[in-house]
Amino acid sequence: MAVRLPLLLRRLQPQLVHFVHALPPALPCPAVLTVQDLSFERDASLMGRRETTIFRLTVPRATRRARRVLAISQRTKADLVELYGLAPEHVVVTPLAADPVFRPGGEPGDYVLLVGSIEARKRPLVAADAARAAGRRLVVVGPQRDAALASALRERGAELRGFVPKDELVGLYQGAAALLLPTRYEGFGLTAAEAMACGTPVVAAPDPAVREVGADAIAYAEPAFFGDVLRDVLADRAHWSLAGLERSRTLSWSRTAAATAAVYRDVLS
Repeated sequence: MAVRLPLLLRRLQPQLVHFVHALPPALPCPAVLTVQDLSFERDASLMGRRETTIFRLTVPRATRRARRVLAISQRTKADLVELYGLAPEHVVVTPLAADPVFRPGGEPGDYVLLVGSIEARKRPLVAADAARAAGRRLVVVGPQRDAALASALRERGAELRGFVPKDELVGLYQGAAALLLPTRYEGFGLTAAEAMACGTPVVAAPDPAVREVGADAIAYAEPAFFGDVLRDVLADRAHWSLAGLERSRTLSWSRTAAATAAVYRDVLS
């Protein structure tokens, strides 16, 4: 990125470039930067020491060099303003949305679903204990970043699938009785958006970014009460399924694309 990319940009001579989290050291044109979250600033334990150091050096510099910063949630925008001192008008929120392939289909099965990397931030053991309390199997989709947590999940009876193709993931959402999202920090909460688009109820920790995604269409619970809230949701699954579907329609890639294009036009004007 330090050598080849600047050379490529000088050869291509773009009017505008758009990167995520970092910018090349030399730019021949204005830049727009997307920041997904500042979890590495809020909790140093979420990444390795080297990765955290790189992000903490690179991201704030990039946000100051960019003509405009795009945040994927109001939560990330608030962090950018608070932690990096960016002017609120310098940051534009461009939310994510579920891929259109995520849609209702089939009947719910006897399992609950956890989608995301197996790491402490996701609090997967909370999901495993809640599933057991509700008498449901837990299926986990995502990379195993913490071997000890993965082992503990297996000991609790969870089925670890690792990475799966998108069509298989859609089927798992559609067949899940509910999605569990006990995360302690998110930049957006895309898995909640995907589950709601499939008509799958969501039980989540009250993380600010997840609340932006789900509003009152998600059932929120602190870790100690996840099992109780999951049982309540399963007892009234039709209500939560419909609420999630209605909420998912407020999230649109076309609106995000339009907002992004408006930023491009503004920067180039």
